[in-house]
Amino acid sequence: MEYIQSTLLNLVQQTAFLNLTFGNMIMIFVAFIFLYLAIKKGFEPLLLVPISFGMLLVNIYPDIMLSIEDSSNGVGGLLHYFYLLDEWSILPSLIFMGVGAMTDFGPLIANPKSFLLGAAAQFGIYAAYFLAIFMGFNDKAAAAISIIGGADGPTSIFLAGKLGQTEFMGPIAVAAYSYMALIPLIQPPIMKLLTTKKERSIVMKQLRKVSKVEKIVFPVFVVLFCSLLLPSVAPLLGMLMLGNLLRESGVTERLSDTAQNALCNIVTIMLGTTVGATANGEIFLRVQTIAIVCMGLLAFAFATIGGVLLGKVLCAVTGGKINPLIGSAGVSAVPMAARVSQTVGAKENPTNFLLMHAMGPNVAGVIGSAVAAGFFMLIFG
Repeated sequence: MEYIQSTLLNLVQQTAFLNLTFGNMIMIFVAFIFLYLAIKKGFEPLLLVPISFGMLLVNIYPDIMLSIEDSSNGVGGLLHYFYLLDEWSILPSLIFMGVGAMTDFGPLIANPKSFLLGAAAQFGIYAAYFLAIFMGFNDKAAAAISIIGGADGPTSIFLAGKLGQTEFMGPIAVAAYSYMALIPLIQPPIMKLLTTKKERSIVMKQLRKVSKVEKIVFPVFVVLFCSLLLPSVAPLLGMLMLGNLLRESGVTERLSDTAQNALCNIVTIMLGTTVGATANGEIFLRVQTIAIVCMGLLAFAFATIGGVLLGKVLCAVTGGKINPLIGSAGVSAVPMAARVSQTVGAKENPTNFLLMHAMGPNVAGVIGSAVAAGFFMLIFG
């Protein structure tokens, strides 16, 4: 009888119910909110579902992220091995290949002014850097945190790994990917606040047709120019432009299809789940971590403001030919930010189609945030 009692007691003690902390319960609640937003509201489910499920798993069973060094038998947790691919910058680079294969750079080539809007939206990155310095973070940590301002999850992880800021990689990645997914909630109020109804109703002229030669030359030229200028950015931009060249060359359909579908989906599952799994309540709910998440939100707001304000300037300079809403798409979240510009514009004028115009600043933002990361690596790497 005593043996049965001790066995039952041991079984009860082994359950997660007795090991849940208050921090774990908070993060499980956050995971449920993210799942609701992803499934019910449709807020970027391809990102939020893996992130929220990883968050759920690690707060029920923390050992799923157990490192090899902390393991008693030399075997780490399942998601720890996936997370190593984040630290080694493998998954972020592969994600960029998939993004490149899915992205049409035609709107950017057809309207080079989009580069300016993409650059203006990077204001959030530098605002976050100085804000982080002001709050007491060192240079490298501030640089890693700053990329959240570009709403660029892969680049955030890439830079944190390259600068040796792995202790902050979890909160940086969670903040960056969460804000990418929550763009439909965050950006519209700022866009409406900074623009008038008349500006939001502006209908832009159809973009010129971009030739096949231009689309093939563009990725080669960009990777050549940027990599010579900032060699450290070659892994990210190289994979982005390789993916795009596979798409545009016309002779690698199978490789392009794999990059933008099977490969990108597999990497998204692995990356999203491990990003969520860094949000262990015992580790995540600290003053520094919460400060990073808050700074990320402010930085993202500044990025949106910078893009929209330059959009207003270009609108005035061109005599009302540019809708300022497309400036908000200058952040790196492709194509989420462009879709938000389209949605907000269509509410004011249902006949307005801004999506392709917004894709120009959107893809320029991807290049811009990668260049910003390369600049930080050049200084602090």
